[in-house]
Amino acid sequence: MEFTKMHGCGNDYIYFDCTRQPMDRDLASQLAVRLSDRHFGIGGDGIILIEKGQNADFEMVMYNADGSRGAMCGNGIRCVAKYVYDHKLTDKTTVTIASMGAVKTIDIQVQDGVAVGASVDMGGPILDPAAIPFCPLSVGAGLQTAGGCTYYRTRHSV
Repeated sequence: MEFTKMHGCGNDYIYFDCTRQPMDRDLASQLAVRLSDRHFGIGGDGIILIEKGQNADFEMVMYNADGSRGAMCGNGIRCVAKYVYDHKLTDKTTVTIASMGAVKTIDIQVQDGVAVGASVDMGGPILDPAAIPFCPLSVGAGLQTAGGCTYYRTRHSV
C-alpha cells in the first residue's frame, strides 16, 4: 500500500492516490484510525484519498484521525493540488477539486516543473454563533469551558 505524507501549515495527512489504487471507503475509515495514531501508526490528522472527480478534476475524500468523514481542509486540498501536479495526474496549473460536494478552484504555483505552492479561496468565515452548525463539547463533571466558535468551511472552536 503506497502512501505519501504531506502537510500544509502543520495540518499533516496521509495521502493515497486512488486514481491508481482504489480503496474501499469502509476500509478507509478504519485505516484513518490506525494509521493516524502518532505513537503506533504513521501519525497524522487523518487520511485523504485522491480520486478522479465527477464534478471536478479531482475529488478529495478526507477522513479524520477518529475515522469520521471530514468535509473540507484548506491545507489538505492545497496538498492534493501539489500531489496531482507533481505526480503528473494533470498538467494544468488551475485545477478544481471536490470534497463532499463543495468544489474549490486551486491555483498551483510552479517552478522548474514542480509545484512550489498552491492557493485556494475558501470563502469567508461565519462568525455569528447562531449561524454556525455547532455541537457543544462535553468536558466532564465539574469542568467549565470558555471560548467561542467560528465556521471556516468546517467548525473550529477557540
